[in-house]
Amino acid sequence: MTHQSDPANRARLRWRSRRGLLENDLILTRFLDAYEDSLTDEEVDALSRLLDLADNPLMDLILARAEPEGDVDLPHVRALLARLRQA
Repeated sequence: MTHQSDPANRARLRWRSRRGLLENDLILTRFLDAYEDSLTDEEVDALSRLLDLADNPLMDLILARAEPEGDVDLPHVRALLARLRQA
């Protein structure tokens, strides 16, 4: 089952986007408000990988103070990160 066809998966992603750092919370919420309905499964995977990060490393990636490394250094994660940085 895809992310888009499963309301529980969509709710889980939105819940995981609620972060301790207000800036992350605002950016992620604004991004989901604009694009959640059109995210592909690959983009959902990329966002899930980013959401696995702690708040400060995630903020550094979103603000382009750092670039993806290790498990998040994947083409589809970099593509989603570019969209997040524009949000």
